[in-house]
Amino acid sequence: MKKYNRRAILQFLGRAGIVTVGLTSGASMLSGCKGGEKAAQKTVEGVEDVIKSDLDNMYLVGIEHSDKDDLVLAEGLDFDIIIQWGEPISDKDTFGFNNDYTAFVPLDEKGDDGLLWVNHEYMSPMFVSGYMRPAEGEEAVEKTLEQVEKEQYEVGGTIVRIKKDSEGKWRVVHNDPHNRRFTAKTKIPFAWDEPIAGSNHAIGTFANCSGGITPWGTILTAEENYQYYYGDTDYTDPEWKRRRPETLAYGWEKHFDYPPEHYGWVVEVDLKTGHARKLVALGRCAHECATIFEAPDGRLVVYTGDDDNDQCLYKFISSKPGSLTEGTLYVANVETGKWISLDIEEQPILKEHFKSQTEVLIRLREAADLLGGSKLARPEDIEIDPITKDVFVSLTNNVPKKDYYGQILKIVEKSPDKTSLEFEAITFMAGGEETGFACPDNMAFDQQGNLWFTSDISGSKMNKGEYEIYKNNGLYVVPVFGRDAGLVVQVASAPTDAELTGPFFSPDGKTLFLSVQHPGERSPNLQELTSHWPNGGDEIPKSAVVAVTGRLLERLTLGREEDLPQG
Repeated sequence: MKKYNRRAILQFLGRAGIVTVGLTSGASMLSGCKGGEKAAQKTVEGVEDVIKSDLDNMYLVGIEHSDKDDLVLAEGLDFDIIIQWGEPISDKDTFGFNNDYTAFVPLDEKGDDGLLWVNHEYMSPMFVSGYMRPAEGEEAVEKTLEQVEKEQYEVGGTIVRIKKDSEGKWRVVHNDPHNRRFTAKTKIPFAWDEPIAGSNHAIGTFANCSGGITPWGTILTAEENYQYYYGDTDYTDPEWKRRRPETLAYGWEKHFDYPPEHYGWVVEVDLKTGHARKLVALGRCAHECATIFEAPDGRLVVYTGDDDNDQCLYKFISSKPGSLTEGTLYVANVETGKWISLDIEEQPILKEHFKSQTEVLIRLREAADLLGGSKLARPEDIEIDPITKDVFVSLTNNVPKKDYYGQILKIVEKSPDKTSLEFEAITFMAGGEETGFACPDNMAFDQQGNLWFTSDISGSKMNKGEYEIYKNNGLYVVPVFGRDAGLVVQVASAPTDAELTGPFFSPDGKTLFLSVQHPGERSPNLQELTSHWPNGGDEIPKSAVVAVTGRLLERLTLGREEDLPQG
């Protein structure tokens, strides 16, 4: 039996607080929760004797914040590029732009052969279609149809079969029958009894940010900032014909007049068959993710966040086992600890403002506001702790309200099956100088319960002002065992302008699939590139999915006996 230091691990599992090591100094020890010096002293008590004498010799040694144009990893970690933008997956298709969420579904028992799903969140016109936005004072130039169609191809998602070679490296299986693209031109039906904006299907999926995976192995890909492609509807128009001009960013609507209501959904994709459907029951908003918990009776609970300032957290509870189409959607009020039903038949105020449940789901933000949903700081990724089964929500930031650094929120449901309508919301860990990170985004728990999370400092603010000390975006881990249980440690730093997204573990825990998204995004033109990652030289920057491996990863994910302190 493995021997864990009980005080260190219980401090972490109880989630009462987080002890952090300032990576730039390598010695300071402060609380990761709000409350100042007294809170720090209270957090340290009980684990101080475990780590105090070992601060300079922890087996998990993080990296300092970096502004290098490279994927910088902690000692004991290595990476190989699996696939990058533009590389072929078959004789007719290539890998899309700006990869985000990843998910791996094995095809064999060993887990060395399987299907990789990758979201393609958005594209940069300068790199993709050659379109350059007019400088201030210049007359706007309309995109050509050819330019728009190039951009439409680069978003959506990719299914690609990958397999370990004789050297244990992950390689793409070119031309495998499973390999396929989902783009802004893919026809996808709505999983709903009524038409949506006059149709039973949508043309395309885009703005695909994070996602989730179902108990039966399909993936959920979340359409986030859909409004920039075909705009968003001005609902003050009784006939819903006008579009809000501030949402029209890419100019696609000038060539393709698709209804905005066809986007902003969670999409289920079967990686083996390629079948997809848009899940209307989960509502329409800027979905960051969709995370599923299966109750003992087979009913599904799906958590999703609306990634924008002052938007809400949602939970769908199915009315029958295994259903993503029948059930009730709820919005969270974290002040009262209540999940509030968005069913029009249960809420008279919704009947006053909407004609049907379909309209409620289409105009989800308005409905949630009417019912008192809590306005949160950009609720992004949501993950469920495999040890405590608590729900963790990354709240990235809310700059207009001077919440620059964000936090990770813990939701403790009243009932273990997650179908209760009551919960407690607790700040698990706040960003800031004490914890050494800012703007938490995508999260993942490995099989040992270690928490991994990435940061999402926007390119326009990176290495500036409040964010200067954090430098480039990074990947962090909070170990669950050993001398450094509960410490927040940075283990990776992204290239210039990039963010790290979509962390997802292979079944054996020996590989961390990770996206490197939008390196060089702030480049003013193709002659003045801010990044040349990953190919170096004078090459243009390219997003890529990497496989992170190594001794340090295996120590954390496998919890090997020889790596754990005894006693």
